[in-house]
Amino acid sequence: MPSKNSIHFEISERKILLRVLDVLVVLTALEIVGFYFEFDYFRITAEQWSWTIVLTAYLLFFNTLFELYNLVRASRITSTLNSVITASSLTSLAYLLTPFFTPTLPENRLQILFFYLALTLSMLLWRSIYIKLFASSRFDKKIVLLGNAEDITLVAQNLEEANPYYKVIGYLNTNTQASLKGQFIKLNELTITQAQELLKSNEATGVVVSGNQIDGITPQVYNWLIELVEYGHEVREYTQVYEEMTERVPVQFIGKDFYRFFPFARNNQNALYRFYHRTMDIVLSCVGLAFGILLLPIVLLGNLLGNRGPLLYKQERVGINRTGFYIYKFRSMVTNAEEGGAQFAKKNDVRITKFGRFLRRSRIDEFPQFINILKGDMSIIGPRPERPIFVKELSKKIPFYDTRHVIKPGLTGWAQVKAKYGETDDDHLRKLQYDLFYIKKRSVFLDIRIIVKTLSTVLFFKGQ
Repeated sequence: MPSKNSIHFEISERKILLRVLDVLVVLTALEIVGFYFEFDYFRITAEQWSWTIVLTAYLLFFNTLFELYNLVRASRITSTLNSVITASSLTSLAYLLTPFFTPTLPENRLQILFFYLALTLSMLLWRSIYIKLFASSRFDKKIVLLGNAEDITLVAQNLEEANPYYKVIGYLNTNTQASLKGQFIKLNELTITQAQELLKSNEATGVVVSGNQIDGITPQVYNWLIELVEYGHEVREYTQVYEEMTERVPVQFIGKDFYRFFPFARNNQNALYRFYHRTMDIVLSCVGLAFGILLLPIVLLGNLLGNRGPLLYKQERVGINRTGFYIYKFRSMVTNAEEGGAQFAKKNDVRITKFGRFLRRSRIDEFPQFINILKGDMSIIGPRPERPIFVKELSKKIPFYDTRHVIKPGLTGWAQVKAKYGETDDDHLRKLQYDLFYIKKRSVFLDIRIIVKTLSTVLFFKGQ
């Protein structure tokens, strides 16, 4: 049996730990300060319990908005401290400025200062402790890979890039005709006996089986895997581990078994979810258009001075079931930007005007697409629609690319908030992986995550 002293936190467990302790630490600090200084504003009592729920909601929302549950950022002291101060400040401000849902402001204004300091300092202290203790190598998950040596390099690299706490310490080769290649050339090839010793001594915590071919898994290896499960060791399939870590579908490792891994009809046939989705599209589009009308004078002036040309432009894109439609946007490039032929936009693209760069980074250029959403050509959330010529090219290069057209394209999407702008084939493959993850897993909760991350993109001018 695995030793009880062997401790490792999965990605989901770390995120739950951060959320739970964020709330507990803040509420405990507020209770201690309130009790010690005899302040009533933030004491937790039977009459004020509902206000605690509101504070918790504000705290989790702003912490999410400022990426305090991004494990890579959460393990870095500088980015964590900056995000904690900003999130705590906005949490305090929101709590203070919503007295209908929270306590009325105290007559002794000193309580407000103590409220802010207790919230911020307790978060700073706790997150510093997390970085020092829980983000250290002592909680790394060390695993053994089982698969074709030709695939092991890419598999190991993907796992370690996806999770900084995941370490591959060796592999068992299921293809005796293949050898290890690439930057993991020093990775040790193990026998079953050696791997067994690593697991018994807790130098390894489990086995990940990689590859879409199982011919190399002999009866001896299969029986060994069964024994590991019986004795409490973890044995998992690579595509499942990869999907949980990265929130992407690894299409390059699925091969002909794609339909087994990809349930197309999960929510496509769910009438309640489709009703919610269309209702959300209509409501948010109306709000977006109203906000866009308020910004229109600024856009008109900026276009007159900085763009010098038509305000709007339309362009053909590919929608659901590969049907074409015209997308509307505020123009952000020079006129006749594609005289030499269609081409993908690039980072620091010289065709983008100065005012157009502002429109793109703030995502204001996308506002006319709320018209497309009301018409039913698009949705608020979904894969970004591409031009027909690019769809034709990418469909030839990237497996299962056309799968992204089984749902409506979106104004924003999982790929847009998780991946950079697509310039290379690898970029487009990565974005497809995110799009397929959304199609496979889409739900109300995932939609909310995307909207929150989109707000973060807009607030910090991360658009491209």
